[in-house]
Amino acid sequence: MSSTISPAAFIKLYRGNIIPLNACLPGLVWILHDYFITVEDEIRYIWPHRMNSGKLLFFWIRYYGIALLLFDVVQIHVFSIPGITNNNLCIAMDSIIRVVGALSLWSIEIVMQMRIYALYKCSRKVAVINATLFLISIAGFLWVLVHNAERRRAVIANAIHLPLPGCPSIHSGIEWAQWIPATAFEGVLFLWAVHKTVRSTVRKWSTTNSFGSLYATIVRDNILYFFGITCLLVFNNLMVVGVTKIPWFSYSPFHAAMEIMTSRMLINLYKAHRRTDNFSLTTTTVVPPIRFVSFEGEQSRNNELDSRF
Repeated sequence: MSSTISPAAFIKLYRGNIIPLNACLPGLVWILHDYFITVEDEIRYIWPHRMNSGKLLFFWIRYYGIALLLFDVVQIHVFSIPGITNNNLCIAMDSIIRVVGALSLWSIEIVMQMRIYALYKCSRKVAVINATLFLISIAGFLWVLVHNAERRRAVIANAIHLPLPGCPSIHSGIEWAQWIPATAFEGVLFLWAVHKTVRSTVRKWSTTNSFGSLYATIVRDNILYFFGITCLLVFNNLMVVGVTKIPWFSYSPFHAAMEIMTSRMLINLYKAHRRTDNFSLTTTTVVPPIRFVSFEGEQSRNNELDSRF
């Protein structure tokens, strides 16, 4: 054992490596369980639709998310085999893990920008603002990534040769800032969604909800998604800096939660589209004319949202 590492510090490091080894498996089981209980809805509501950007993004997020969890599990367990890891491999894999996770988050954020764009009646101004902030958040992520990678070798120098199950689970420097740009951008998108919700009147909200419209579904799911994903990112940052006193348990649960929330959100959108279509076929004979005219206006907006998304 290195003379610069005390027995107590070694035990702490060892336990820190064991926790991700065990925590990644529940993440994989969680995402597979959710897949099998929602695949019927995927086949029924999404597969029949024509191929467009929304459908492609759904399949990418859905199946890339599952592949990402498999990667997490395989990587962590392979690296736990004695003699597999070395200094260069641990440094490279530390950055790779963050990039493959960021690809999933960036894909999800593109979907959310499309939904905000649809909510604001395809406003080019809103799209440009969000796209600019999105690129800034990516640049911020990459800057922190490079900064941490350049210092990673020195951070793990005293622990890399210890008999640990995998690369040393050590967080230091500005690693806590890795997901700050993404968290800030999620906050901006959340404010867009809240602003649109506040501007909607109580009567309009009640009417759209009663018809299960695309508009109501987008607004509702946006609020729930942004709240959930922001909590995940903030909690992730707090874990890195040690504020929560909860040991680091790998990115697997975060990756699983993001994929599950987004997949269900998109499935809900396609379900609402199906309900709207079915409702429009039956209301012509059972709804008074004035009520039908009111719904036609809402249906027109739903059709616009659907075609744009």
